[in-house]
Amino acid sequence: MLTISRNDIGARLRADNPWWTGRLDLNVPPFSLDKRDYFAPLERLVIGNVARAIVLLGARRVGKTTLLRQLIGNLFRSRHFPAILFVSIDTPTYAGMSLAHFLEFFEKECPHDPQQLRLAVFDEIQYLPDWERHLKDLVDRYPNTKFIVSGSAGAALKRKSAESGAGRFTDFELPSLTFAEFIRFRGMEQNLISLEQWKSGVHAFNARDIDKLNREFVDYINFGGYPEALFSLEIQRNFPQFVGRDIVDKVLLRDLPSLYGIQDIQELNRLFAVLSYNTGQEISLEALAQNSGVAKNTIQRYLDYLEAAFLIYRVRRVDDSARRFQRQRNFKVYLANPSMRAALFGPVDENHQAFGSLAETATLCQWIHSPEVRNLHYSRWADGEVDFVRLDPASARVSWAYDVKWSDHHVTSDEDIRSLLSFATKCKLTVVGASTRSVSKKRTARNIEIRLFPLSLHCYAIGKLNAMERVAMLESFLKIFD
Repeated sequence: MLTISRNDIGARLRADNPWWTGRLDLNVPPFSLDKRDYFAPLERLVIGNVARAIVLLGARRVGKTTLLRQLIGNLFRSRHFPAILFVSIDTPTYAGMSLAHFLEFFEKECPHDPQQLRLAVFDEIQYLPDWERHLKDLVDRYPNTKFIVSGSAGAALKRKSAESGAGRFTDFELPSLTFAEFIRFRGMEQNLISLEQWKSGVHAFNARDIDKLNREFVDYINFGGYPEALFSLEIQRNFPQFVGRDIVDKVLLRDLPSLYGIQDIQELNRLFAVLSYNTGQEISLEALAQNSGVAKNTIQRYLDYLEAAFLIYRVRRVDDSARRFQRQRNFKVYLANPSMRAALFGPVDENHQAFGSLAETATLCQWIHSPEVRNLHYSRWADGEVDFVRLDPASARVSWAYDVKWSDHHVTSDEDIRSLLSFATKCKLTVVGASTRSVSKKRTARNIEIRLFPLSLHCYAIGKLNAMERVAMLESFLKIFD
């Protein structure tokens, strides 16, 4: 059988790892590009003392490879790791190589002590069969090597990491761009946002120009989830092709079928189209099965697959007393990136009938990276609904609740927030929140204090604080609901 020569493999590794020469130009892309807000928490995890491999998860084209290369650039500059290896497994020159073989070449081409501190990064790891079994063995053999693996088949990595990496792997999820990252990358953050400190040390984000911030929010919903789209007018003009064909189709037509053995790809495609068009709406398995003619068990599996692939996110329902249902027949499904809807069905303006649901989707997307997302629910009953309800994981009691609105009608009227007030009364909440289009104020109704805040500013703050892991500031920010 013909093989690729060791000289060619070594030459390619040297080309992919220019820092082995002791020099690296950090003034060129991707090292010189703005870093995502998730860069700092990932770097802290990498240089930490826990002997676990890091599995970098995320949807296609959210910037995983760029993030890894920027991380290597920083670590080269700081000299934290004396030796660093980067491998993209899908490179044809590396066909048939195992992780252990890469380490052997690493030690030969970049001489170092393999028992000392070093970093090994394997991108596009899904192209290597049984990667999780081999990685687990290497983590045990080389306790001073920090391993990072990443890839585009997020569903595969997430499943295999959970199945095989218990105690040895740490997952780090990179979501689509937050609204805070979006306006920072566009150079608008300083012009649009100010940070002030109230008495008692509580911080508050304020909008310098709420109308401009809202216009940026509309753009974010239409094409703001992907870093490449921000910097390329060509991609923005051809956004349906960029997202629809280059991202969604590869997941629906290639990643998921190959991973789960899905036979009827069109059936999965149709389901995703329906969910995308109706993002933020409550659905039931029974209704989907009846309308599509597909068995409930099959639909349940499809939903699991789509969520594992970072295309959707499900939020569970509670009743008007904030009690969970024993059988979750109904739940809300959100796109994990609001701009996917625009790619599939066209952009919307702020007066479009779908904009309210997309604004709610964008709000949920700011929470996805946070551990708090597991505690978020929605409440729905016969004649009412509350968009976001946070249940304390220890007591299962309501910590706070708020409605997502894209209007200012309820600044002076209770009509649009009757359900929120009813829920607060039944759950004995003294403070609730409701977003607005442009108004920030407090008012009282039925002896309940209502905190009103602009939705675009709220999305900025939640995304900013979650991405930077500013737990104390996030808790302070959420005191508006206490």
